[in-house]
Amino acid sequence: MEKKATDPRVLRTRQLIRDAFIELLEEMDVEKISVNRIAERATINRVTFYLHYRDIPDMMERMADEMIEEFEAILRTPSAVPASAEADWPMLVRLLEHIAGQAKFYKLVLASKRTPVFTDRLLKLLGQLVADKIESGGMAASLEKAGIQKEIAIWYGSSALIGTIVSWLRKDIPYTPQFLAGQFTLLRKHARQFDHL
Repeated sequence: MEKKATDPRVLRTRQLIRDAFIELLEEMDVEKISVNRIAERATINRVTFYLHYRDIPDMMERMADEMIEEFEAILRTPSAVPASAEADWPMLVRLLEHIAGQAKFYKLVLASKRTPVFTDRLLKLLGQLVADKIESGGMAASLEKAGIQKEIAIWYGSSALIGTIVSWLRKDIPYTPQFLAGQFTLLRKHARQFDHL
């Protein structure tokens, strides 16, 4: 099975299927996409599709798994971007750079409401990133002292991150990843000022 997964022909066919799905997603709602349409666009037959995926939801689940694996690999890579006064989350910069580099794909799967599986998976990953930041930054004690439940702080932080990323994609990435990460850092540092809005 492992040999099959690494076979270049298998990888190429899966890429054709995914590319066809993304192209179709640009043109129509996910509910209107059929295996026939994907196979025709990918220039394969239906049987070939079913050799790789049970159905379209299975394909989307596996694509979301692969997206998260890519993100996790990026987050595990030691940072070449040092923490600075502007952005103290170098991992966030790397994640945003990756998203910007594949903007077409991420705009379709994250910035639309048509494929929630991708957003749900990213939200879970960002929740872990926020939780790690709370622990490594020594913020857990100050949250407790302020009467803020750590779990709620994680929900708040990860939702703010994903909402910012989605808006950034919907606006066609008007800011660099470094600038956006820096803005998030500044917002976090000045959050109390927004309490009066």
